[in-house]
Amino acid sequence: MSDTASKKSSRREFLKNTTKIAAASAIAGPIGSRIYAAENNTIKIALVGCGGRGTGAASQALSVKNGPTKLVAMADVFQSRLDNRYEILSKKHPDKIDVPEDRRFLGFDGYKKAIDCLSPGDVVILATPPAFRWVHFAYAIKKGVNVFMEKPVTVDGPSTRKMLKLAEESEKKNLKVGVGLMVRHCRGRRQLLDRIKSGEIGEIIMLRASRMSGRSANTGPKPDGISELLYQVKRFHSFLWASGGVYNDYYIHQIDECSWIKGHWPVSAMATGGRHYRGDAIDQNLDNYAVEYTFGDGTCLYLYGRNMQGCHSSFSSYAQGTKGGAIISTRGHNPGKVRTYKDHNFDKQNLIWAFPQPEPNPYQLEWDDLIDAIRNDKPYNETKRGAIASLVSSMGRMAAHTGQIITYDQILNCPHEFAPDVDKLTMDSPAPLQLGPEGHYPYPNPGITKNTEY
Repeated sequence: MSDTASKKSSRREFLKNTTKIAAASAIAGPIGSRIYAAENNTIKIALVGCGGRGTGAASQALSVKNGPTKLVAMADVFQSRLDNRYEILSKKHPDKIDVPEDRRFLGFDGYKKAIDCLSPGDVVILATPPAFRWVHFAYAIKKGVNVFMEKPVTVDGPSTRKMLKLAEESEKKNLKVGVGLMVRHCRGRRQLLDRIKSGEIGEIIMLRASRMSGRSANTGPKPDGISELLYQVKRFHSFLWASGGVYNDYYIHQIDECSWIKGHWPVSAMATGGRHYRGDAIDQNLDNYAVEYTFGDGTCLYLYGRNMQGCHSSFSSYAQGTKGGAIISTRGHNPGKVRTYKDHNFDKQNLIWAFPQPEPNPYQLEWDDLIDAIRNDKPYNETKRGAIASLVSSMGRMAAHTGQIITYDQILNCPHEFAPDVDKLTMDSPAPLQLGPEGHYPYPNPGITKNTEY
């Protein structure tokens, strides 16, 4: 490639031709090798939000096999987390980390500084608490940067409306956007979907899912030495403004996968839930949820969630049809161990088909698919689907928190925005939620507070 041609070629076009160049380099020897190693062939990664899932996503981004990637910037609001995750990633990927201290950014404005380290065609990982997702996504769009964002991507109706508008903007810019609902990239579940569509278990008449464990996000009083805002960000599962609560973060995967298998989104939700054995816990979550999601044809998805120590644990999703049944998830997201059966008794003697084991990790597959789309300029934007999955999760949560039947249109158009000024937060800002006079945070009162969740 001549210098003149190189200047005329866009970075995206260069990435699109990576595979061809790599093949040529194997034959051409030293000249081709220098071309392949050129900086504009390496997709740079910035990590915004250095928690466990963000660190995992960064590791998977650096583990793709379809061309070089490099982590060049990190941002968080906790210095200890920033330092710790830098050390972890450096040890695991020593040749793919280039994040000196001056590219490790602390504070609520760190996302801008991290994204500014990238060029169009690079990728930013957005893995902060979901409340900040639309803020960070808007800036990534402005900068023309591709995005991977963790789920959920919204926490209420107003933030969903913002995200749907941003989805349109990102599509107009041809940005590639992945959303961390990795089950849809699971090869076994994709085959299961094809088999269900072909009529293997007949027409779906019911779906059911459960995620019940001892894992709890119940939060007690704030300890000394941390601001109220940073405390709520750190314990984001405990606060609806930050995460949508345990409901959205824990249950969205199964809501999404069951809706995907059904081929439609639910149109309404009716639910119950309660708080038990609270001790000194003063967070906003309920301890158990039971939700009946209804689709347009009257079919229902029954979702059961519980986060209480000492109780029966369950993590599974099922589809039941007129001719048989299917297991969508067995004991977790990975491996799915999807199977189909001749009837609704999931016994070995009734087995029709099972995806071969071991199966590829969907957490890695979603990154392989995203990077492939970037390098080959394939249509790839999961923003709208991620926003709707988040909204449908909020629909079930609001039904439980208010004690009312909530429709899709009601949650989409609900005016209650949990944190309307989240884009203005600084390290010195007050928290969006404050303790009440009784010494606890506002929590749901089903049947009493009917139009808002608290």
